[in-house]
Amino acid sequence: MNENQAGRLAGKVAVVTGAASGIGRCIALRFAREGARVIATTSRNVAQLDATCAMARDGAIVGRQADARSAEQVGELVDFVERAFGRLDILCNNAGVIREAMLVDTTEADWDVVMDVNLKGVFLGCKYAIPAMIRSGGGAIVNLGSTSSFVGEPLHAAYCASKGGVLMLTRCVAIEHAKDRIRANAVCPGWIDTPMNTPFIDALGGRQRMDALLDAVQPLGMGTPEQVADVALFLASDESSFVTGTSVLVDGGLTAQ
Repeated sequence: MNENQAGRLAGKVAVVTGAASGIGRCIALRFAREGARVIATTSRNVAQLDATCAMARDGAIVGRQADARSAEQVGELVDFVERAFGRLDILCNNAGVIREAMLVDTTEADWDVVMDVNLKGVFLGCKYAIPAMIRSGGGAIVNLGSTSSFVGEPLHAAYCASKGGVLMLTRCVAIEHAKDRIRANAVCPGWIDTPMNTPFIDALGGRQRMDALLDAVQPLGMGTPEQVADVALFLASDESSFVTGTSVLVDGGLTAQ
């Protein structure tokens, strides 16, 4: 980070969902380092979320348990933010899950949980955060998409469908609320070294084998959560004040081929 750029979110209040580990943790920490007061959430990994909070200086990150699939809990979260901090400027809808199966073998339960977390969670986050942002004079929404928003993948029908939906929802929010000075954009990572991807890396034979396979499909190799957080920061900050309704691929060239 360029020290001359520190403080890009000074005075802002941000919510980051799914912040117990991986990309969400890095985004929460990056927002906090740039001056935001961050409310970080998880649905179940409370101990890991506590660790995220402990990594930030001066209590800049406050942890809250909230299920992104629950309208009641998301509404209560936004109410808490407004009561505690007086405003809401940034929402990063990061919470996500994946289930691996051929389409014909995908259970209805697995389909529902992927859709509920990955797509309904974004819907609910936006639904309850937008009125608070309007009361704050505007805001920025950063939704986590994926390269799976653009390309189909075997074994990941539910995940691809959910992430494709995130892009369309992001565009609709951007169009509907430009008049309210609310921007909405999506960050779309490729293969990133996160806990969610660890089972796939292990199944392929470990990191060395994964790196060899990535040489053919993702020219810059495995990405890091910090690299995704850099782009999320840009979209959350005033540096992207004329950017809305779009998606930024952070995929090391995967979709360029």
